[in-house]
Amino acid sequence: MNTAGPSEATAPRGLELTPFRGLRYDPDRVGSLAAVTSPPYDVVVRPDGLHHLQDADPYNIVRLILPQAATPAARNEQAAGTLRRWLAEGVLTADPEPALYVYEQRHADGMLQRGLIGALRLSEPSEGVVLPHEDVMPHIVADRAALMRATHANLEPLLLTYRGDGAAAEAVDRAAVLPPLLSTTTEDGYSHRLWAITDPAETARVQQDLARRQALIADGHHRWATYLRLRSEQSGPGPWDHGLVLLVDTARYPLRVRAIHRLLHGLPVAEALAALDGHFRVRSLDVGLPQALDVLADAACAGNAFLLAGDGAFHLVDGPDPDLLARTVPADRPQAWRTLDATVLHATLLDHVWGIPEDDPARIAYIHDTAATVRKAERDGGTAVLLHPVREEVVRDLARQGVTMPRKSTSFGPKPASGLVLRALDV
Repeated sequence: MNTAGPSEATAPRGLELTPFRGLRYDPDRVGSLAAVTSPPYDVVVRPDGLHHLQDADPYNIVRLILPQAATPAARNEQAAGTLRRWLAEGVLTADPEPALYVYEQRHADGMLQRGLIGALRLSEPSEGVVLPHEDVMPHIVADRAALMRATHANLEPLLLTYRGDGAAAEAVDRAAVLPPLLSTTTEDGYSHRLWAITDPAETARVQQDLARRQALIADGHHRWATYLRLRSEQSGPGPWDHGLVLLVDTARYPLRVRAIHRLLHGLPVAEALAALDGHFRVRSLDVGLPQALDVLADAACAGNAFLLAGDGAFHLVDGPDPDLLARTVPADRPQAWRTLDATVLHATLLDHVWGIPEDDPARIAYIHDTAATVRKAERDGGTAVLLHPVREEVVRDLARQGVTMPRKSTSFGPKPASGLVLRALDV
């Protein structure tokens, strides 16, 4: 994702990635490293995936990133107590010296991703150093902020991308030929390896290269907003000035872009379709999920298109009424933003046709896994709204213009596994 541009040249400061003493599981204290990892907190499908992860190992990281208790305050205190206990018992231990961590993910389908995990200096979007491309939901930021305050830790890295192909990328690949600190394979088929860069000269080369770079938030907008919120609460310089990130050079390791789907609670498919009468064209498809997604991809090439599911079939929704779009889609944004599927979904379908608030968790859920979205809709009697991924260059161009996309518009990956390295702010 090419984030290099004029704003990068004029930015007063670039990326500042700092070594830190990572917290890592002691492999002798857990069943396996794979069993204690988790997808990022917002990718875990609840409750099924949450229960599966909790059962995988008593020390699974999900007990920190998604603690379970009756109230938010109790959940956060539980996570803080769990973290303190695991540190006291030696389940999690701090590495002896600060490091930048090289992290590799590899899959049999040919996917290879490598990047650097470190503590990144926080910056506002106006600085043009770290560019967001999506809006955030305040209640999620508040939730993550309360958890970080309670644990005094960054429990999982967010994912940033940049294009450099310079000294930092060379340092990553040099480390990757050495014996790793850890190596494991998770049940999704990805192998994970981690190395530590501790040599001051190598660290300096990495930092000098990154100081000229600009990054795009690929995944973790809510965590980045949380970092900024927590920094604003501090009275002076300190550990909250930095946040845990994985920084991937997509000139060498391109990411994949997928859609994030919506699950509408309490809205049966029949009602959702009836409300579209006269506003969109609707065609029912007598095919399976893979074929339905192919039809969606073809339709998305011609204009806004969605798949609705939850009643045992798939329904292609496309051909929106131009007058309806003109009335419901804000006109004060670039054309590329106004024609996004996510824009039409939120401004036209959710707000105008179905009357569903986008930030009400009782009415809508955001799910990355396509099949899981359909299954939950069928089981719960709701409606799954499946989207086609937005093109990568559209994300990049809008971010450069300072235009944010609707919430949960994209899913970049592969995402870093949570639980391989944590950052405690008091270590």
